[in-house]
Amino acid sequence: MKKSVLIFCLVFICAGIVWAQSGVKKKRPLPHDYGKVVISNYSERAGLAPVVFDHWVHRAKFTCRLCHVDLAFGMKTNTTGIKAADNMKGYYCGSCHNGKMVVDNRTVFEACTKNRPDDAKSCERCHSQGKTVKKEYDFYAYTEKFPKERFGNGINWEKAEEDGIIKPIDYLEGISIKRTGMVVQKDFTLDTKLKGMQNVIFSHRKHTVWNGCEVCHPEIFVGVKKGSTKYSMPEIFEGKFCGVCHTSVAFPLIDCQRCHTKPVQQ
Repeated sequence: MKKSVLIFCLVFICAGIVWAQSGVKKKRPLPHDYGKVVISNYSERAGLAPVVFDHWVHRAKFTCRLCHVDLAFGMKTNTTGIKAADNMKGYYCGSCHNGKMVVDNRTVFEACTKNRPDDAKSCERCHSQGKTVKKEYDFYAYTEKFPKERFGNGINWEKAEEDGIIKPIDYLEGISIKRTGMVVQKDFTLDTKLKGMQNVIFSHRKHTVWNGCEVCHPEIFVGVKKGSTKYSMPEIFEGKFCGVCHTSVAFPLIDCQRCHTKPVQQ
């Protein structure tokens, strides 16, 4: 009981670091909104609403590595500079949204085309900020039987993949490069400096399923040897290092017990 109370308090201490820096307490998004990205580089200049990108439906079907390495999407919102012309040439969103690719027995709708009489309505499938648009996938119906978690989307995506409920695609013909599998490092311990907080058990195996090696190295973690990259929890809360994903898409930082799992030796 005491351990649970301590961990509960530490969550709010860590979260307090973020609130103190920004001066504003962040509202926790609803499960279906967690990871949602609004892309607005060029939309409004073209007279369109910004694009609303639902991470949850894409992560249920594709690995992070496929999109952020092979398709070259930036890890931060509005850093990629996607244009309609790029999509029409088969880049970025157009790599899959070409009206030909089939996923789960469904043809992926074509993005950014000038060959339809209902272009404006078609555009709203993605350019949906502030609009009422019927989604092809309903979050709650789609994830009804997925293993549940407490935070983020409320879904344990890791277990969903392990149990075979989802089978994320990691290769696109004509885009991805066939890679030779590498030996995955064993899990290792990262010692915490906060008294009373358990140490972190980091699993390369769990991360490589989704990220490969390329998402994290060398742009997020420069070194590949344990201890070669120095970082702290305040930096992670600022969206650096682990926080690149674990503040926005992967399970959030308030779920301390997902990482801090090994009791500290007294």
